[in-house]
Amino acid sequence: MLEQIESHKYSELEVNKSLSNEDKIEFLRQMVRIRRFEEASLKYYNAGKMGGFLHLYIGQESIAVGTASLCGDNDHMITAYRDHGHALAVGMSMNECMAELYGKKTGCSKGKGGSMHFFAPDKNFWGGHGIVAGQTPLGLGLAYGLKYNGEKGAALCFLGDGAVNQGSFHESLNLAQLWELPVIYVIENNGYSMGTSQKRSSAFNNCLAQRGDAYGIEWDVAKGNDIYEVRAKTKEAMDRAHNDSQPTILEFDTYRYQGHSVADANTKKYRSPEEIDYYKENYDPISVWKKRLFEESVIDENSYKELDDAAKSEAKEAVIFAEESDFPDLSEITDDVYYEVDNQTESGKQGKYFFHD
Repeated sequence: MLEQIESHKYSELEVNKSLSNEDKIEFLRQMVRIRRFEEASLKYYNAGKMGGFLHLYIGQESIAVGTASLCGDNDHMITAYRDHGHALAVGMSMNECMAELYGKKTGCSKGKGGSMHFFAPDKNFWGGHGIVAGQTPLGLGLAYGLKYNGEKGAALCFLGDGAVNQGSFHESLNLAQLWELPVIYVIENNGYSMGTSQKRSSAFNNCLAQRGDAYGIEWDVAKGNDIYEVRAKTKEAMDRAHNDSQPTILEFDTYRYQGHSVADANTKKYRSPEEIDYYKENYDPISVWKKRLFEESVIDENSYKELDDAAKSEAKEAVIFAEESDFPDLSEITDDVYYEVDNQTESGKQGKYFFHD
């Protein structure tokens, strides 16, 4: 009953009340696309078609879709290694993302980045970073750039619950408040840092976002499986960034169905199959949103099936595209490492990449 009351409250806020039926269907379509892309990725990773690691976003789709739906021209996103959902939510194609997983030259990072390094600068999406919390000072830098250039925008920096204990994150929080930067740190709290539960890895009172108190930073915590709530909480943080150039820490409770990565062999040892099934049955973001749209008479079962079938077909075609694409040529192995070298600037010609006389 409490969940129904809260959901109604968020649906009535202006940020959600102004949504058209087409908008709501688009959110569902995007979440389903992410889910089918991830399922296809898992299938062909296990078939030996991909190298490296594979961190799946299954179960967390509503956070990426809900936050991305509010971004404008001067809003930017950056995340960690579990980046497929964010990439698709900002408008990257399944083809370029799947090809990147396959290490092909048609991939978004020309086959050199793999699962953890999707990038789309043209869509204000800055990765995809493999170092835990490594993206947090970079997200701060994006916010600094916005303020320096006098642009009204926000930098949304996503991190997992395990990253909150890294020193670089705390250093970033200090500067975010000290310099009053428009950065929003979004903690996607799925309860586990790799194979370690939050209770065993993090010291806290009520929630992880509350650590913002130590830095004088506004914070909030909410359910991450409800797009209405995700959008409502994110809108408040974005208004604070846009209008006051102030940082925020947002913590969304969520859950991943798969392991930390596909290489996580103990995923059903540190958490029980019953726990995983409980979240699937009661908190799945796609099921929650689908049910909401049924209740609002926005869609019916037939229209959902059409939407789902289209996502499955798109994922299947992306696999074909990836498999038929070429690998990068060995001669390109040193390209896209240093801007100075690629563009033959004076510093690049002299080997002075970072310093000047």
